[in-house]
Amino acid sequence: MSKALNGRVTLVTGASRGIGYAASLALAEAGSDIIALARTQGGLEALDDAIKEKGQSCTIVPMDLNQAEGIDRLGAIINERWGKLDGLLANAGMLGDITPIPHLEPKTWDKLVSVNLTANYRLIRSLDPLLRASDAGRALFLTSGVANSRRAYWGAYAATKAGLEALVQCYAKETEVTNLKVNLLNPGATRTAMRAKAMPGEDPQTLPNPSDIAPLIVKMLSPTYAETDQIISYRDTL
Repeated sequence: MSKALNGRVTLVTGASRGIGYAASLALAEAGSDIIALARTQGGLEALDDAIKEKGQSCTIVPMDLNQAEGIDRLGAIINERWGKLDGLLANAGMLGDITPIPHLEPKTWDKLVSVNLTANYRLIRSLDPLLRASDAGRALFLTSGVANSRRAYWGAYAATKAGLEALVQCYAKETEVTNLKVNLLNPGATRTAMRAKAMPGEDPQTLPNPSDIAPLIVKMLSPTYAETDQIISYRDTL
């Protein structure tokens, strides 16, 4: 892979496993330094070691995205150390329970809204000045096909992803005359722990690996990627 991201700094949420982990490695391999955010300290430390082996810097941030004030502090820390942010991969998400809407516990609903929707608003609010300070800021948010298919029993997850798409596409239109490009990516069914929880009877060997999705993420976070306000499906790129 070419060093398309030399000199760039990219923040990845949900970086300790799955798509976030694989994307962090691919972004580092392309030359970017990584700010890796996740709840799991052990996974972040393993990622840190792997990225440093590739000759790139990795700054780990063990944090729960429910900590809204922590997101605000993160923006201030990035500004103090780097003065800009070249890329944001907003990958972290929560599945919740696959259940009829009347059976969904209020605390589960509140947490889904907090992680899948509110945290992304807080990231935009905190990081927007830093992304604009880059000569080619790129922000990429992960969504899901259920945002539009709206399958039975997926109501809470579908609602938060639909809300995320609306939020991000409004933000993309607000930044369309700047150097910042804002997009969404639907990776589709992928061999992750979240997918295994949602579809326990599914053969994971039939699904793409997170590492299969990673090159598309690198492309969409590269300074040469000129599209904005798009929802890209990984399956449509094959």
